[in-house]
Amino acid sequence: MEVATGYIKAISNLTRTADSTYVEDLNYAVGTISEPGSTFKVAALMVGMEDGLIDIHDSVDTEGGRKRYYDRIMRDSHDGGYGRITVQRALEVSSNTGISAVVHRAYDKDPQRFVDGLRKLGLDRPLGVRIPGEGIPILRSPGDDGWSGVSLPWMSIGYEVALTPLQTLAFYNAIANDGRLMQPQFVSHLSRDGRLVKRCEPVVLKERICSAPVLKDVRDMLRGVVDSGTAINLRAAHFTIAGKTGTAQIARNKAGYKSEGVSYQASFVGYFPAEAPKYSCIVVVNGPTTSGYYGNVVAGPIFREIADKVHANRLELQPDLASRHEGPARTPVSFSGNAHDLSVAFAGLHVPVDLEGDAEWVTTSAADTAVVMTPRRIPGDGEGRMPNVLGMGLRDALYILENQGLHVQVNGHGMVKHQSLQPGEPIRRGTSVTIQLTT
Repeated sequence: MEVATGYIKAISNLTRTADSTYVEDLNYAVGTISEPGSTFKVAALMVGMEDGLIDIHDSVDTEGGRKRYYDRIMRDSHDGGYGRITVQRALEVSSNTGISAVVHRAYDKDPQRFVDGLRKLGLDRPLGVRIPGEGIPILRSPGDDGWSGVSLPWMSIGYEVALTPLQTLAFYNAIANDGRLMQPQFVSHLSRDGRLVKRCEPVVLKERICSAPVLKDVRDMLRGVVDSGTAINLRAAHFTIAGKTGTAQIARNKAGYKSEGVSYQASFVGYFPAEAPKYSCIVVVNGPTTSGYYGNVVAGPIFREIADKVHANRLELQPDLASRHEGPARTPVSFSGNAHDLSVAFAGLHVPVDLEGDAEWVTTSAADTAVVMTPRRIPGDGEGRMPNVLGMGLRDALYILENQGLHVQVNGHGMVKHQSLQPGEPIRRGTSVTIQLTT
């Protein structure tokens, strides 16, 4: 997702089949809700910080990695826990006992206040994306069916709630976007016959999800997750990443979490570059079968690979390289072809054009300040001469050659660099010609 606008730049949903191949058969990102696990801890802490009941510098005892709430035992992934640590460190290492302890301490007497805080973040409502089938979040309140004495601590670590991956991403995108919650957009504009019909402007769902001081603390913690926490393996050499790992045990209907063959969901959600976010991203892997099941091991490397490729292909994300390319604008090299089509394209790109004379077909060359279009004469049907299509794109070349009644064979792709019959050579209708394109 593009942080400032909410425009979705890419989305992929893969299902592994019985024969270990992959297909796209369901839009999990938009339509499937599940317990988010540890990525939800940020929202839980944000509520307490906004209410003034939790401070990231407060200390909490992780109690040896095991904490009892009524008849259930909560465990940390790290045997023995982390001792007494700050709330910030509890998030960085994703301590279940630490996070649940501070949330339980703050809201045990008034859990409804905690739920109301989550609703203020917009986590109880669909995003209203313009794709049918968006999943509806599950966010229970005290008194609802399924609420119990352990609901509050388990909600604080991402259980007994359910969101789609896109809803989780939108929340983290808001953190990256100075607190502004954007509606994810899949369409930037609509056009018909090359004319703009409608432009889909960015939609702000909530101007600010929390106060500026809380937002700063949250962003510092998410930087810490990657710098020295559970996602330290995602640290990049040339840019900074901020985000949160997530690992959730998947409930099996009425059997819950105690059935045989336990399955997990691994995730990582974050944004980059951390100091000036441009893009946010979420990766969710359901039921990983190799390399463990923790978010930093399974989903994190996928996020890192995506971020690396985006960063490498965006000059604006690389200030040093961008400064080297500063200088006067240069005219582009283009295909030769139809003069009208080229003029329309150059006008849309604000590229100056110097058209010499009036012609249907032209040869282009890049001059210092403009693209020069020189008339190219194409023999008419019936003249019996081979046209010159060198330097043209495939569409224009086929149009010209097939109008002459030639049978065209094509090799490669790109610009025509060779034609088997030389320009001006005598031809007859039905003659075969091969054109070779640059590859």
